Amino acid sequence: MEGFGTGVVMGGGGGVAYGPDQRSVFEATATALYERLVAEGGTPPDDERISESGDAAEAFALLKEIGLVALDKAEGRWMPVDPSIVQSRVVSPLGQQGAELIAESAQWAKAFQGLTQAWRRSPEALRGPFSELRGDAIAAYITSVVADASEELLTAQPQTNRAMKQLPEAIEREVAALRRGIKMRTLYQHAARRSAATAKYVAAVTPEGAQVRTLDEFFNRLIVIDRQIAIIPGRERNVALAVREPSLIAYLADIFERSWERARPFTNRDTPVVRDIAAEQRAMTIRMLIGGHADPSGAARLGVSPRTYAGYVSELKQEFEVESRFQLGYEMGRRGVTGRDQPAGEGPGPVPDPGF
Repeated sequence: MEGFGTGVVMGGGGGVAYGPDQRSVFEATATALYERLVAEGGTPPDDERISESGDAAEAFALLKEIGLVALDKAEGRWMPVDPSIVQSRVVSPLGQQGAELIAESAQWAKAFQGLTQAWRRSPEALRGPFSELRGDAIAAYITSVVADASEELLTAQPQTNRAMKQLPEAIEREVAALRRGIKMRTLYQHAARRSAATAKYVAAVTPEGAQVRTLDEFFNRLIVIDRQIAIIPGRERNVALAVREPSLIAYLADIFERSWERARPFTNRDTPVVRDIAAEQRAMTIRMLIGGHADPSGAARLGVSPRTYAGYVSELKQEFEVESRFQLGYEMGRRGVTGRDQPAGEGPGPVPDPGF
């Protein structure tokens, strides 16, 4: 097109969206050619470099199309154009396309969300009360059902390396749920209090309204969404089971509630609470020893490393003034130590109603 009375013929560029192929040529050869044209004060139309068979033909064609060179009729030369004038014509359509794609993506997600909720309410959802999930499908499914939660999330997370790797994703997912007004409670083992990653997670979710507690006992991973769906580990590694059977979900939620009542608030750093937690970990170690669990098994059940677990056992040897584990077992048996002693001031709790 022609400029405003300047006699300059501009390249195309108006409203055209350019992609990675053009950008590759632009970065590889066109920018260097543009810089030469700037240094040389332009170039005549008969320059062999920009002819159809010239080595700069492709680069020059792109500069011309974008509008970075213009033919000055008075001078009879192709002249470079200020890039700041041209940039918006190239970049703005791309930004507009990106915004339109993001908006369209959000609308599609919203449309599918309604279908997903209808499917989950139907008797045909995943063909029955149980569904097996494998590999990457597990995280995708959890993200989906948490995004659809409307009331409550209950999560029990054992202290494992696998769980730690999932924390960044869990933070993003669960903070979004909390900001929608979802109530969330999470259980960890006491060992999680020494984890920097878990502390980061707790620091992120508690200001949003989440509650986090820790417990001495070993438990496996559990997620309950709105008391309508539960997710538990499968027997094989990287396998999970989605449960929709109402009675089983109620049973799992009841187990969570009983554990929650015994657990200690994660954010409570009072000395008596810290002392009680240490006593509970000591008692759990004693139960592992009495039960004949090997060190790796005992460490896993306490959610600590084998080295830390060995340190707990060493502390017990010092406490009972013995040198070997055999002597430790004998001395604990002689004193009637079981690892289930009630802390001072606490009696046995009420007998639970079986509810049958």
